[in-house]
Amino acid sequence: MDASSESPIESKKSNSKTPRKPKETVLKQKSPAEFFAENKNIAGFDNPGKSLYTTVRELVENALDSAESISELPVVEITIEEIVKSKFNSMIGLIDRERVDAALYDDFETEKAREKRLAKEARAQELQAKNASLGKKVKDTPASKGIKGRGEASFYRVTCKDNGKGMPHDDIPNMFGRVLSGTKYGLKQTRGKFGLGAKMALIWSKMSTGLPIEISSSMKKQNYSTFCRLDIDIHKNIPHVHLHEKRENKQHWHGAEIQVVIEGNWTTYRSKILHYMRQMAVITPYAQFQFKFVSDAPDKNVTVRFSRRTDVMPPIPLETKHHPSSVDLLLIKRLIAETSKQNLLQFLQHEFVNISKPHAERLIGEMGPDFSSKMVVKSLTSQQLVRIHQLFRQAKFDDPSGHCLSPAGEYNLRLGIIKELHPDMVATYSGSAQVFEGHPFIVEAGVSVGGKDVKQGLNIFRFANRIPLLFEQGADVVTRTALKRINWNNYKINQVQDKIGVFVSIVSTKIPFKGTGKEYIGDDITEIASAVKSAIQQCCVQLKSKIMKRIQAREQQERKRNLTRYIPDASSAFYNILKVMPLHPSKKSRYGDHDVDLLEKVSDNLITKETFIEKLSKHVEQVDYEMGLEFATQSGVSEEPRETIYIKPLEAENKKIDLHSPFFVYRVFNISKLNLYHSKQRTFIVSFFHSQEIYNIQSKIYIILEVDSKI
Repeated sequence: MDASSESPIESKKSNSKTPRKPKETVLKQKSPAEFFAENKNIAGFDNPGKSLYTTVRELVENALDSAESISELPVVEITIEEIVKSKFNSMIGLIDRERVDAALYDDFETEKAREKRLAKEARAQELQAKNASLGKKVKDTPASKGIKGRGEASFYRVTCKDNGKGMPHDDIPNMFGRVLSGTKYGLKQTRGKFGLGAKMALIWSKMSTGLPIEISSSMKKQNYSTFCRLDIDIHKNIPHVHLHEKRENKQHWHGAEIQVVIEGNWTTYRSKILHYMRQMAVITPYAQFQFKFVSDAPDKNVTVRFSRRTDVMPPIPLETKHHPSSVDLLLIKRLIAETSKQNLLQFLQHEFVNISKPHAERLIGEMGPDFSSKMVVKSLTSQQLVRIHQLFRQAKFDDPSGHCLSPAGEYNLRLGIIKELHPDMVATYSGSAQVFEGHPFIVEAGVSVGGKDVKQGLNIFRFANRIPLLFEQGADVVTRTALKRINWNNYKINQVQDKIGVFVSIVSTKIPFKGTGKEYIGDDITEIASAVKSAIQQCCVQLKSKIMKRIQAREQQERKRNLTRYIPDASSAFYNILKVMPLHPSKKSRYGDHDVDLLEKVSDNLITKETFIEKLSKHVEQVDYEMGLEFATQSGVSEEPRETIYIKPLEAENKKIDLHSPFFVYRVFNISKLNLYHSKQRTFIVSFFHSQEIYNIQSKIYIILEVDSKI
């Protein structure tokens, strides 16, 4: 048989075995925006619910940073508005259509499934009626839930308004429409985790709704405000501006208002968002937060206001230079490329911390004969850079100081805990600056006992660079330390029954987050783990002292109660014995003159049983008073009125100096302009703020000081 007579089947079979030619591989590139869009879980946009939470968090933290950068007491208003499907469709110009082929949809219910569901509901109603007839407790029948299809989504308009610095008119498009561009890059303490901020919310909006973001902004002393509507070109990582214009600013408002429409899930992440706002109010008691959730269903609406409790703000974090032990080879090359210094000596002395001129000369001498102080730094070869890097890793340097850090402060932490939890007792501690891998860090801690809306057992609140951490709590160094390394019984605290709040705040130029989501700090860094344990223990020692004093006071009251209970019986017994003693003349020789006088008064009813009761009661009161006075002398007594006194913000023109303490802040400010000026003297006010943890008191006392003008 020739080849032309082959059957079609054989011919087809032989063709199928022909090997396919592989396609030529093409080199492709991704923009930063495209990378984060495809890996949105890295930035906390795992699902619609988490995306709504992360959007709120990013906008609130940006608002706080903006206000603090100009030393303005933050006022942040955050609103989440639920948008139903019909309203969303009208926003994008989409007309609702009735379903033509119902079986095409994921939520379609077949006749068989419907019969099965109705039969199940009938059995449930029958069981409920039977239980009711037997007198058993009957639970309400849950309403039948409709089948929710995968394509049915919930949309929300998130709006955040602040009174911060605002943004320059020309910079707004790049600040929101270009990923990995911003003003927070550098070696300093920052709230952000990736430097994305609202950019990731815009990317999520682009992916889920296709709607642009809207920004209104105005800076101080500007007579106009900027309005910008834009989205982002994911593939090119550039902003796509729809509208960018200047508008009149009659109210002289300064700050920013950002509005974005995204897909989300309020139902599942409602508690997380509210919990985040509450914890943010704890760590920033100097800020005022107004949170609203608005829905077409009035019963779903939520309005929460977290009032400002103090006007004492932490210092602004400062940008610092790199520590020699924390740099790598790539960073050294970048610093050389960016430096303005000419020779190696100046480069080492001015681009790193803790390298003085004598120290730099010693380092250059140790590098070898190929190095000199006057050599041009930009002429260093790759081998010479490796030698510098190796010496940095082996040489000894002083630890960096913590002056560039901005912790919340014991005063603010204590006020925040008192304001939100209303505990019975609270103790705070702020450690000194420590170092890991060349980066300074400070650990602050607070431990409270009792309080409102606090569960029994350990309630752990974690903060990193003054932002709350709500996820992946079990693996965090704070959680593991509080659960496994602290023996609470040693401090008279019951870990199971008492309502314990553990607050730990860590600030650093580099927070060693673990995991892609950066939601917890690892337990493997010895320096941080030991600092956290020490801070919590210091708080527990303070609480133990307070608890022991309370126990002593309780025991004293119990002794008084017991003595008072037996006074009538003891008085009756004494009186009866003294009444019958004159009837035994044989014992009369034992009496003294005073005893004879006492027995005669008893016989003549000049001293009665009521007299003994009165005398013993006075004696018990006197002993109780003396013991109470001794207790008060040792522990201290507070006589402040038990009402909340609001600390009003000071006017900008008042020059002031704050002297901080864990329990109060002394504020000295000049009021010479307020008609209190004397020819040879200037009047100052010392404002004393005091926080008392048990009664939730905050009082303000003014002390007028006369300071000689020569000083």
